[in-house]
Amino acid sequence: MPEAATVVLRYGPYSALGLSAEHRTFRLQGLQAVLAKDGHRVILEKIEDRSLVELVVNDEVVFRCCITDLEFGGDGKLDPLCEQARVAVLKAY
Repeated sequence: MPEAATVVLRYGPYSALGLSAEHRTFRLQGLQAVLAKDGHRVILEKIEDRSLVELVVNDEVVFRCCITDLEFGGDGKLDPLCEQARVAVLKAY
C-alpha cells in the first residue's frame, strides 16, 4: 500500500440507546485514527445500509463490519476490528 492512500469509509445509520437510526461517527473515531496514523487519507461517506461499515480502496470493498461492533470513541489501538481493518487496507494492493 503506498503512503497516503485514499480510503473511503462508508457507514450507515444505526440506533443508539433506543434513539432513532441516524448517521453517527462516534464509533468510527478509532478506525479513523488507526488509518490516519498509517498515513492514509480517510473520506467519510454516508450510505443507507443500516449499521454497516465498509472500507473501500481503489473502488474495491476491502473490509466490512457492523458499526456497533466497533468500540465507542478512543484511538482504536485496543479494538481488534480496527486492527483487522488496518491490515485489510495494507493488503489492498
